[in-house]
Amino acid sequence: MVFVSLCLASFLAALDVTIITTALPTITQAIGGEDKYVWIANSYVITSTAIQPLFGQLSNIFGRRYVTLAAVSLFLLGSGLSGGAVNVGMLIVGRCIQGAGSGAIMMLLDLIICDLVPLRERAKYIGIVMSSSGVSAALGPLIGGAIVQTISWRWIFYINLPIGGLVLVSVVCFLNTKHNRSPTWVHALGRIDFPGNFLFIASVVSLLLGLIMGGQIFPWSSWRIILPIVLGAVGIGAFIFYESTPLCKEPTIPLDLFGNRTSAIAYVLTFLSAMLLQWATYYLPIYFQGVQLSSPTRSGVQILPLNTCLIPLTIIAGIIVSATGKYLPVHVASFALMSLAFGLFTRLDADTSTVEWVFLQIVAAAGLGFTMNSPLTALQASLPDSYSASATATYAFLRSFAFVWGITIPAIIFNAQVDKHLDKITDAGLQELLSGGAALSYTTKHFLLSLSESARNQAVSVFTDALKISWYVSLAFALLGFVLCFGEKQIELRTTLDTEFGLDEGKKSTDGTKPADNNTSGGAV
Repeated sequence: MVFVSLCLASFLAALDVTIITTALPTITQAIGGEDKYVWIANSYVITSTAIQPLFGQLSNIFGRRYVTLAAVSLFLLGSGLSGGAVNVGMLIVGRCIQGAGSGAIMMLLDLIICDLVPLRERAKYIGIVMSSSGVSAALGPLIGGAIVQTISWRWIFYINLPIGGLVLVSVVCFLNTKHNRSPTWVHALGRIDFPGNFLFIASVVSLLLGLIMGGQIFPWSSWRIILPIVLGAVGIGAFIFYESTPLCKEPTIPLDLFGNRTSAIAYVLTFLSAMLLQWATYYLPIYFQGVQLSSPTRSGVQILPLNTCLIPLTIIAGIIVSATGKYLPVHVASFALMSLAFGLFTRLDADTSTVEWVFLQIVAAAGLGFTMNSPLTALQASLPDSYSASATATYAFLRSFAFVWGITIPAIIFNAQVDKHLDKITDAGLQELLSGGAALSYTTKHFLLSLSESARNQAVSVFTDALKISWYVSLAFALLGFVLCFGEKQIELRTTLDTEFGLDEGKKSTDGTKPADNNTSGGAV
């Protein structure tokens, strides 16, 4: 029943991410926030990324059960505020709160499984829980479109409330976990790394603001982009320095997590795999719409080979790791397949056959699916179970952080390449439209069909060349991951648990009564 609860929570968090994709333009127009589209879309991403290490530390101090309840409650509060929003500001605040809850939920799912299941079995069980998010990812766009067309956009958010209520009930009833309680609330609060968390969250938010605004609201050369990126980078450097000093009694992200080559490489592989996943899922639809002239609906169908194969192949990878006790061959195979797929993506053009792009997506799904969760096994194998919370929270943060880079890096490359090849377009008006970092917004069937045949062919040729360079860069990242895999050590996976955070099963004593809890003195946390 605990796993049922985790599956429900996974379904809830993933549904919100995908259900809004088809509805966001309608929501933005209905509430009058066309000029705030970037913030409505990305406020959720910013908070869900920045908050994860804090929730990892809180789960160590206050226990998994209560922090999970807090995370789900935050998510429901944000859903209610977003659904009831009367202006753009209220909607953005609601999305920020939703994002904080969702980011914490997704991190806690992995962490609780780590508490309940020995290391050798974890990848398999994480894959099982992820299957529920795969179902919601597939259903989300369909449900979102149906709600917008038949009811009201507000139910995009309200639908979370009954599902979230069910998650809350299941967590209360079944997720009874142990933790090392602090003697008083003052002692518990004193364990929180307030300076470190403030530095980290402020720095990550600043960095993400620059990355998200760059090329969309202001040009990359603008001081409004450079300043937050620089401040964010300096802040992260200050955070790393502070975490290494004696002033930090209980670090949010202990630097020991990166103290051996296997855990350090596993974190890099996590980042690269997540970035390339976003690269493929975001830019393949751009290829279908901007080169093959597909409609948005058809491009959603055309990327189904990748989306539908991803979760089953992730589960298969988990089963392989559990059955063999080996994660290193899975990582090598994963980045070899990614390198093959992204290398062959450079062949995609207007004449590519359906068979070819379907096959390439399946190969990419195998590569990306094999490292969707298995790096967590590698890094935890090289670390003691006492680091489980901070290791998992850092892993979740890097994965979310990589998603932003998976959109930003190819966007910079694509727009730069379009600017470079504008001389291939003879129409001066079209040149002006596509220049200055605006090209991505014109990779649509509707816009391209509005052009003359010669102008359309020239634009498609430029888009094809720009995407080709983008795929070459993604190939470089995949090859980097392939080389790094050989730096990992294959460590024997533990088949027993050594943790203070397992289930509190309430075993009865020999006289049939429950034993007294030695940690439940008055005021304990």
